Amino acid sequence: MPRQMNKDTIAVRKGEELNLLVLEKFLRENIESLPGGQLEVLQFSAGHSNLTYQLKLGEWEAVLRRPPLGPVAPKAHDMEREFKILTDLNPIFSVAPRPLLFSDDVAVVGSPFFLMERKNGVVVDTSFPEETEVTKDLCRRLSEIMVEKLVELHALDYKHTGLSAISKPSGFMERQVHGWIGRYERAKTDEIEVVEALKSWLVAHIPKQSDAAIIHYDYKFNNAMFNEDFSEMVGLFDWEMTTVGDPLADLGVVMGYWNEPNDSELLIKGLGKEPITAVYEGFFSRKQFIELYAKKSGRDITNFNFYLTFAYFKLAVIGQQIYYRYKKGQTSDTRFANFNLFVRNLLVHAASVANEKL
Repeated sequence: MPRQMNKDTIAVRKGEELNLLVLEKFLRENIESLPGGQLEVLQFSAGHSNLTYQLKLGEWEAVLRRPPLGPVAPKAHDMEREFKILTDLNPIFSVAPRPLLFSDDVAVVGSPFFLMERKNGVVVDTSFPEETEVTKDLCRRLSEIMVEKLVELHALDYKHTGLSAISKPSGFMERQVHGWIGRYERAKTDEIEVVEALKSWLVAHIPKQSDAAIIHYDYKFNNAMFNEDFSEMVGLFDWEMTTVGDPLADLGVVMGYWNEPNDSELLIKGLGKEPITAVYEGFFSRKQFIELYAKKSGRDITNFNFYLTFAYFKLAVIGQQIYYRYKKGQTSDTRFANFNLFVRNLLVHAASVANEKL
């Protein structure tokens, strides 16, 4: 996770505090050779779902992940599953953090949780560190690294990992489309005119899956970490959605987050400040990213507009689930107060993408 210098850690938000005495006692009982001193905890400010904390005891550091507060959707925010995924992936894909331990003792932090190594580097999302000289070449290089690491992940042999036991590649997209439609219906709060036609279009255009790969399914800049000169990716986080499925669905998710300068303002600013891809010159367009992925992976992108449409729909559903929790009083985080507007815009945008061609 990012260092303090990157300003990605903040004081723990009100209502999301941990019991430091209980947590420190647990750590000392379960982790060998911890140094003396008092446990210090900060919170990572990025992310809208799971809660992620930086733990520090003397020179020892780790990252703690737990589900969000309040009721969560069935099978969502499964900490043990994410821990097992990292256990399988870290030895063969080093940017995945090394997991340290999992606990289902809810008395410690109020829910199941796991600890993982704290990686050091630079995370970019809406801006670069002040000392960075941002050039077109730098932005292009970051674009290329994002493509290359995605291709590398999709090239791993999932059959030699434990992911085979927790994944069902066959019929992946059909389950995804119907599953996310169901999630939307369960979290629905507003009537949005394009939804019924969009759902029908998605069901009618489900592609035949040609191959399967390990997919991250939340691959984006604020989940990636780079070394200080931005020459390589050194960390990739938030593996809770990882499974074995259609790699083009993973590429679709990437492109759903990948804004361009000429995108609508609400699309660009829906999650807060403008992402770097919409601000700085030199970043790939979505078309350039998709075409380089196709070249390096050898995959056919003829029907990619389906995957992009579905990615926007899926992102809208995630936003809707968050807004539902806010509206029902299950979270008081004011960042989510206007998520209904973002959801509406994403759904309208998904409907417009449905019949476009690359």
